[in-house]
Amino acid sequence: MSPQTATSSTTLERLLHTLRPHRRRVWLAASCSVLNKLFDLAPPVLIGLAVDVVVQQDTSWLAALGVTSVPGQLGVLAGLSFVIWSAESLFEYLYALLWRNLAQTVQHELRLEAYGHLQQLEMGFFEASSSGRLLTILNDDINQLERFLDHGANEILQLLTTVLAVGAAMLWLSPLVAGVSFLPIPVILWGSLRFQKRLAPRYAEVRERAGDLASRLANNLGGMLTIKSYTAEAWETARLGEQSQAYRRSNARAIRLSAAFIPLIRFAILFAFLAILVIGGLQAWRGAIAVGTYSFLVFITQRLLWPLTTLGRTLDDYQRAMASTNRVLDLVDTPIAIASGGRPLPLAQVKGELRFEDVTFAYAGREPLLRHFNLQVPAGSTIGIVGATGSGKSTIVKLLLRLYAIQAGTIRLDGNPISELRLDDLRRAIGLVSQEVFLFHGTVAENIAYGSFEAPRAAIERAAQLAEAAAFIEALPQGYDTVVGERGQRLSGGQRQRIALARAILKNPPVLILDEATAAVDNDTEAAIQRSLDLITAERTTLVIAHRLSTVRHADRIVVLEQGQIVESGRHEQLIAADGAYANLWRVQAGLRSGEPLRL
Repeated sequence: MSPQTATSSTTLERLLHTLRPHRRRVWLAASCSVLNKLFDLAPPVLIGLAVDVVVQQDTSWLAALGVTSVPGQLGVLAGLSFVIWSAESLFEYLYALLWRNLAQTVQHELRLEAYGHLQQLEMGFFEASSSGRLLTILNDDINQLERFLDHGANEILQLLTTVLAVGAAMLWLSPLVAGVSFLPIPVILWGSLRFQKRLAPRYAEVRERAGDLASRLANNLGGMLTIKSYTAEAWETARLGEQSQAYRRSNARAIRLSAAFIPLIRFAILFAFLAILVIGGLQAWRGAIAVGTYSFLVFITQRLLWPLTTLGRTLDDYQRAMASTNRVLDLVDTPIAIASGGRPLPLAQVKGELRFEDVTFAYAGREPLLRHFNLQVPAGSTIGIVGATGSGKSTIVKLLLRLYAIQAGTIRLDGNPISELRLDDLRRAIGLVSQEVFLFHGTVAENIAYGSFEAPRAAIERAAQLAEAAAFIEALPQGYDTVVGERGQRLSGGQRQRIALARAILKNPPVLILDEATAAVDNDTEAAIQRSLDLITAERTTLVIAHRLSTVRHADRIVVLEQGQIVESGRHEQLIAADGAYANLWRVQAGLRSGEPLRL
């Protein structure tokens, strides 16, 4: 359900369902809000009683309770005032404490729930959603809900309490005055609902524009090197200005409508107040009601009607909160396309035999990349996978890790269909060194130990040595404690790739995947890493995906892919001798002409 099609009522139902675990705290907070408002409405009663005491004296309402002297009655009123003001302050403190703590708790839990759910979604979801939009949901939208729970819920409850309590008191004291007082309320409610209905889509649009703007900012900050190198600063500023202007226009449309609400409502309230002032005054002048009652009615009318002027702002906050809540809950309700299997996979028992059996796969909206694909990888062997860009090399890795769901066929690990295995166990058994290396903001040691968080320092340093990374790490200002910066921007591409390799080595998985693991390193470093790989891949199933054929030259078997199909398979020497697709790739990398003899 999109923010545009969801109604406020259905969104509110979803929000209330989310709040069910906290219903006791909600009831306590709501009770304190109601009690605070009831005590807040008591001063007009005290004013009416005080006027009644001064005018009626020994025949006043308090005198009927046994306190006949005026000083005594005023003393009673003073005592009641102290109790009422104290109770009002106490319950104001309690409702503020309860609502704010509830808001913080719900914000915390909903953000973790949304983020936890986000981590379970398939990679296709992230390709279709911008990171800026997701960040807006996880931050701005959840904060908007927190602000509503902090203030808006209390305001709505106190407004309802005012209308019900004051309305009942006025009906009891003077039905005529009460009837006049209630005349503008249907108009106010009708106007409020009309405004609410028209505001809902406008605030949904505001949230959409906010997501677009955040997406643009996140994208530009990540591509700052490209922006600078192509001197595109002015062009990007102009594009950002267009989206910021669209966000401003969306907000302006919502503000124009919400700002018109209060002035219109004030005229309806003014009419009722003037009518009460005149009609109530005439009744008191004729003796139909007591002067103290008239005083009470005049003061209490303000308490009834003037808070309704805040209804526009309250509904404004409500609509903003519902638009944001709908986006958050839509994210939480996004179906998980790749569900974890139930069969455990003990890591110590994994041998590493892999089989792709008649696998068919297509990215969303595209033609199938793999059709009836078959591949068998014996346990403990090293398989090289080569081919042109777009031939499906990296896709095989993503399917093995279940980052995408296959349309047909079966992928097995040690004979077990990976769809039946627990997802965390499957991924724990596989170590990936991707071409797109991602380092987290933190130290070198923390990045090597990512996923193996309890690893001792000696193991971290040993993994760095095997990855040929120890020399450059020790030359850094703080060695292993050097902070690498966001995405590892303080390191070169080759350094980042060697840290990623060390991370996989430390994980020590039974299946190791090297997806262009030496693409960003120089020839000397590649030669050093190749020497390390002889140790790393021993007794471990290894898939080596490479453009640089020297990386897979010594693999037990090399598989050549073209358009998702295996066109050749064998050892390096066999494939060179066959003079087919692999030999042509070797010629290209060796700088030889087509048909020129090859040397092993």
